[in-house]
Amino acid sequence: MFARIYQPSKNAMQSGRARSRDWVLEFEPAMAKRPDPLMGWASTGDTRRQVRLNFETRDEAVAYAKRYGIAFQIREARETPRIIKTYASNFASDRKEPWSH
Repeated sequence: MFARIYQPSKNAMQSGRARSRDWVLEFEPAMAKRPDPLMGWASTGDTRRQVRLNFETRDEAVAYAKRYGIAFQIREARETPRIIKTYASNFASDRKEPWSH
């Protein structure tokens, strides 16, 4: 049983950062998926793959994994640099970037 602890990335469909501050503990798959003989859907007998635990801090997630003897790997989140500019900077006369139109 092996788990990974990480911070999920921001949802690409929304501009907010809700639920991206929490830490998540997910188990790695123990077996590969195989096609179901009746329907042809991908299936597996590994039920730990469905478990996803959320924690407020990384330390809580690590303490949980240690308490239950779960081997884990921590993946640190990369912070993307924010470029703060105003809408008016699109029309500035001393613009450093070429116009896109």
